Amino acid sequence: MLRSALLYAALLFGANAAFAADPAVLEALKQGEMKRLVVHDAPKPSGLSAFTDRDGGSHSLADWQGKVVLLNFWAVSCVPCREEMPALNALEKELGGEDFAVVPVAFGYNHPGGLARFITQYEIDALPVLLDPDRRLSAEMGVIAPPVTMLLDREGNEVARFIGGAEWDSDEAKAIIATLIADPAS
Repeated sequence: MLRSALLYAALLFGANAAFAADPAVLEALKQGEMKRLVVHDAPKPSGLSAFTDRDGGSHSLADWQGKVVLLNFWAVSCVPCREEMPALNALEKELGGEDFAVVPVAFGYNHPGGLARFITQYEIDALPVLLDPDRRLSAEMGVIAPPVTMLLDREGNEVARFIGGAEWDSDEAKAIIATLIADPAS
């Protein structure tokens, strides 16, 4: 019941752009493990470095500009990453689309065979497979070790950061994300 109330409150606050852009609103929504989410007083620029997909295609965070993005740095060898990836996949299935995307970027070198086994074993079927083998983007974003997750506004600026694994498909996480999605300025 409390979780439903939190999500409903997030949608109500989010409907009013004057409140949703205010970091205090996001702070007020932090419940459960989301209390560890660090909400920035002002948006911070995100990295500009390119990263790739499994086919060698080049990407940048600008590819998702106009959407609220949950940017997640992870690695096959990272136990908390393995635990949270199914939740990220579920979150993309539920909320992904025109206004929101989960963008997981594999941190450092991840063996292609291990990566393929990981995707199959954890049934990751809604997320792109993106790679930062040289750690350029992760270094630019201040990531030392995964998992680290950032929430980016529609302009591609970082508005919040979470270090460690989380249940990203929880009602608490979705309330914060829904607030950002509902705010056309975020």
